[in-house]
Formats: sequence, C-alpha cells, structure tokens
Amino acid sequence: MGIGKACRVITFGLAATALSMIPAYVWAADKPIPQFVQKNGKHTLMVDGAPFVILGGQANNSSNYPDTLAKVWPAIKDVNANTLVIPVAWEQIEPTEGKFDFSFVDTLVKEARANNVRLSILWFGTWKNTGPSYTPSWVKLDNKRFPRLTNKDGSLSYALSPHYKATLDADKKAYVALMNHIKAIDTAERTVVLMQVENEVGVYGTERDYSAVANKLFAQPVPPALIKQMGDRALKKSGTWSEVFGKHADEYFHAWHMAAFCNEVAAAGKSAYPLPAYMNAALKDPLNPEQPAGSYASGGPTYNVIDVYKVAAPQIDFLAPDLYSPGSQSYEATLKWYKRPDNALYVAESGNKPTYARFIFSVLGQQGIGFDPFGFDYTGYSNYPLGTTETDRKIVEPFAPLYKLFGDMNRVWAKLSFEGQVWGVSEPDDHSAQTLDFGSKWNAKVTYRQWQFGLPEWDKDNKNGFPEGSDVPSGGIAVAKLSDNEFLVAGHNARISFGAGPANKDKGMLLDRVEEGHYDADGKWVMQRVWNGDQTDYGLNFKDQPRLLKVRLGTYEK
Repeated sequence: MGIGKACRVITFGLAATALSMIPAYVWAADKPIPQFVQKNGKHTLMVDGAPFVILGGQANNSSNYPDTLAKVWPAIKDVNANTLVIPVAWEQIEPTEGKFDFSFVDTLVKEARANNVRLSILWFGTWKNTGPSYTPSWVKLDNKRFPRLTNKDGSLSYALSPHYKATLDADKKAYVALMNHIKAIDTAERTVVLMQVENEVGVYGTERDYSAVANKLFAQPVPPALIKQMGDRALKKSGTWSEVFGKHADEYFHAWHMAAFCNEVAAAGKSAYPLPAYMNAALKDPLNPEQPAGSYASGGPTYNVIDVYKVAAPQIDFLAPDLYSPGSQSYEATLKWYKRPDNALYVAESGNKPTYARFIFSVLGQQGIGFDPFGFDYTGYSNYPLGTTETDRKIVEPFAPLYKLFGDMNRVWAKLSFEGQVWGVSEPDDHSAQTLDFGSKWNAKVTYRQWQFGLPEWDKDNKNGFPEGSDVPSGGIAVAKLSDNEFLVAGHNARISFGAGPANKDKGMLLDRVEEGHYDADGKWVMQRVWNGDQTDYGLNFKDQPRLLKVRLGTYEK
C-alpha cells in the first residue's frame, strides 16, 4: 500500500497525548456549559450547573434527517425521555470535502428545544460499528489516501486504520467544524449536553493492523505510562509491545492507537467547544475473559482495555458499554466492569425489549449517570432480535413508567447519587432474592413474584401460583440514603423488607413512617399518603405501577 505525503504515519505516544491536553474554557452565557465532574470516585453530568441523569431515548441510525424527526419526537415524548440521543454523520455534514452543511443540526437543535429535551449527539465519523460506512464517499472510496487495515494474512480489512494522519486530520476537521457550529447556535441554551466520539470503534476478524506501517510501530517501545498503568499485566518494565504484553500485545497495541486517535479528535473538538465526550463499546463477553480478540471489536474500549484508554485518551471523559445481552447475569457483570472510581457508569445503548427496562434500577442504583436504550422512534424499524419486534407505541410502554418515576425526581436523584449513597438491584432471570447492605445500622431484602399481602410460606405448596405476568422478570428497587435512618425508595414489581444491621442487632426495629409521594418542580417532597397496616406489615410491596416512598426507620429498647 502506498503512503504519500497526505498519508503520513501517526506515531502516538506520551508526547502526542501531552500535546492534546487542553485548558478548560468558560463561555460567557446565560447557562453554564455542561460539564463532566469527578469527585471521590463518583461522577456526575452537570447540566445548567446541577447534577443531571440522562434518561435517554436513542433514535434508529437512519432517523437523523429533518423530515424523519417528526417520527422521532412522539416516541421520545411517550417514553418520558429527557434526552434524545441521535447521530450526526460525517457524510451528512461534509458530502464534499471542505463544504459543510449543518442544516440537519440546525433543525435538530431547534426542534429539541420545542420538545423540551436535551441532545446527546453521536459522531458517526471514521468508525461506526467499526466500519467506515458513515464517512463521505471521498473518504471511504479512497483507500490510498485513507488506508484500511491489513489483516494478518495480508488481505485487506473493511475497517479504516488508525495509523494515518490524513484520516485523523480529515475526521478532526469535520468534528471541529461540528463543534464550532454547535457553539455558534447553542451557547446560550445548552441544548446539547454530551458528545459521543466515533461509534463502537475497533475491528472484527483481526486483532490489529498488520500493515508494514503498523508493524513498524508495533516494534517500537511501549509508552512508560501505559506500562505503569497496566501493573502486573506488563511482563517487563520496558520493551516492545510483544516483549511487554506477550499474548495480549496485538490487542493492547491496537487499543492504544484507536484510543489515541479518538483522543485527538475529542481534544480538538473540546478546544472549539468543550462539551463532555465519551466513547461506547461493542462488548466482549463479560463472562468469558478468554474470548479471543477479533471475535469481538478488538481495539475498542472493551472492559479488558479500559486501562489502556485511560492513559491514551484523557480527553474521553468516560467509556460506556452497549448492552444487548438480555440475560441478567451478563448485564450485571458488564455494569461491574465499567463502574470504576475512574470511570462513570453510563449505559450508552441497550436493547428495547421489555425485559431491558428493569435494568434502570441497577444502573441508577449503582451511581449511573445515564441509561439510554436504543430504537425509540416510530419510523417502522425494528432491530429484532436485539430489540423488540414492535414498531409503534408498544415500544415505549415498558420504559415510560420507569422514566417518569426517575424523571420526576431527576435532579434530586442525581444529587443524592453524586453526593450521597445509592443502591439498586434489578430482578434476576431466576427471580432470586437479593440483599442490600446500608452499613452497620440497616439492611434490606428484595424479593420478587410476591403477592401484595402476606408471606409466601403461608402457601407452602404454592397452590395459588404467582401473580399474573410475573414469570417475565420486570422488577427492581433503587434506594437513596437521606439520613442515618431515612431512605428514598423507588420500586416496581418487587418487595423490599428492611432489617436491622449489626449496630441495631440488640434492638427492636420498625418502620416508623412510610410516605408515598413525589418531588415537585422545585425539588421539594410532596407527601400524598402514608402507608401503614396491611401496606407495611409484610414488607413494602411495589406492583406494576412504579412508586416512590420516603421511609423512616426506628428502633426501640427490648
């Protein structure tokens, strides 16, 4: 493959990373710019100067055109989303090199304001689902100027290589133009709150680029900062990629260069308009650490290379999983991989089958900053079997009540999650019970498939069976600590039974007061009624209508 002047090799390393660091900018505007904030291992997205949880609805890939938006907004409204997540494609804004068309962006922002929702924009640039399909024709058809990867056997890959300056410069130029335009039209309103840089980067079918250019880089020393970050995973304290990382060298090398490329794009965009930026991951099986690279998107921000990205891409604020495995064990395992003190938990994509809705309790109960299922519009498209077969309002029905539950207290929950303590569980596939540990004083047991009244052991032979519809997992509980003895409890199709922890083991405990209510627009608690008697004697039972309770626990001397 020929390498001309317009196709110089990019050598990413610490120097490149250092050069890409940019200062924080503050824009004079009516509203503060959205910010991603980390403190004491917790994270939040600040919107209008206060913590904000994204309750997102992601439109289908080809819904990013003005005429199609009319079929998007009704679904976003019906699902009670506060944020539309939608792509802006490179081919869309720069069909001819150097000539930009932002008419769709103008329409999108204007209509988002009219529909009272925020925007998270997905940049479909060099990579979308690892491929170049959303690049302009002048990019994807010019393999000399914008080379693809070379597979190990010498054949040409479908995916563009991250090792060429021409590709980086062209992508970066378009992304900066987009960010400058968003700044020009949205500095006062701050409708756009988040940017995704590229989409599901990596490559299938090979671990990395095996071109002569890539092989030359592969033979160079590993950056010292990466060796330090990888700890025991580094076989040596210095050396080439093969010497330092052994069997993982190919994937780590590719991840480093993919991350560094995307970091350069993000940094350039932030220098124009510093919105928070993240990347999403096409997943490696969370239950199979030995899954071979290339059978998943090698080089993308999969859980096994998060540390590589943290060193190579400091301008990427967080890495987020795309979750299309409906099994609870796999889903929950992925959340644990991505919830880290140095990485915010955010579900960038998730299936829109009814069974996925319950996982909002796990995500937000584990300090997640957002939940964003895919496929919310009424364009008639269904991505079954990853998503539902439905294409009309039935799509949103399992999600809408839960979005309303958390949407009505969005700012309250976001603040409690960032500044306090929260917990959350979703119903496992086998409906098994779960335990929540609130510290030394209190704990709780969460159970499913319960009748609203009484105890299961009253019907030992299960003659009456289970509540109708409870065979399909749908329940969940999320709890936030308000004070030592007071908790906010959100629930759906589940029972929570509070118990005494070690510090209260010698005391009697009771539910001192249980209020059902909601938060008003000013974030003040509005009590609607008090639960007592049958409603509290056998745990707090949440059925198919999600509810919010304020629970005060008490003790007495025995």
